[in-house]
Amino acid sequence: MTYIVKAGLIQTKTGCNKQENIDKAVSFIEKGAEQGVQVFALQELFFSPYFAAEQDNKWFEWAEPIPGPTVSTMQEIAKKHKVVLVVPIFEEVNRGVYYNTTAVIDADGEILGIYRKNHIPHLKGFWEKFYFKPGNLGYPVFDTAYCKVGVYTCYDRHFPEGARILGLNGAEIVFNPSATVDSLSKYLWELEQPAHAVANMYYVGAINRVGKEMDESPFFGTSYFVNPKGQFLSKGSYDQEEVVIANLDLDIITETRKLWQFYRDRRPETYDELIELLP
Repeated sequence: MTYIVKAGLIQTKTGCNKQENIDKAVSFIEKGAEQGVQVFALQELFFSPYFAAEQDNKWFEWAEPIPGPTVSTMQEIAKKHKVVLVVPIFEEVNRGVYYNTTAVIDADGEILGIYRKNHIPHLKGFWEKFYFKPGNLGYPVFDTAYCKVGVYTCYDRHFPEGARILGLNGAEIVFNPSATVDSLSKYLWELEQPAHAVANMYYVGAINRVGKEMDESPFFGTSYFVNPKGQFLSKGSYDQEEVVIANLDLDIITETRKLWQFYRDRRPETYDELIELLP
């Protein structure tokens, strides 16, 4: 029997009012739920502008614990609509300790766990090391009511190692919540993640925000889903706020892995140099 999960990616423009950003995301979740979407993923740091475009202590005031006000709200929404939510926020663990974190909430409102962004960029317009510690929880996979979900946040996508671990840990859908601008890595946006999907034979949902914030280059949307064969299933617009929806046939994962035996033919005993060699 074919098992299909209806999934949605929410791409929005954010402003400097946290509650308005949260309310907007909730409105899109509700619209998608009316269309039968079962699993939603929000964009990176969804309740704020992409503040790492600058280095300013004021943004630490936006951080929250998990559970905390925003995640608790999303737990209620998940339970109300019986949907799975992938919710990226600015996490405060204790005084002076912050992470770029995504909470995965099951369809009954339970927090299944969190993923903390492992690879933290620090370059012009992306001053993330000013705000975030590198993740310390590895590459977990969450067994939700509808599918097995992994998270790989924005800059993480440039590193194939974690993408492979998510596959080995059983991910069926890997979501990449992002804040990616037109002037830097757009040419990689539709290259790297379909490659991860093919190499690991799972679905990828790539989420980007839209609009211009803080005098930087505009975010270019075009959130999308690709299947384990690297084929595009649906794609968002460049500048419109919307829910990008696709039906994900999980049986395609099995079919693809029977055809391409990448996990069978791996040679981990030959890969020691990956951790032994210095750059």
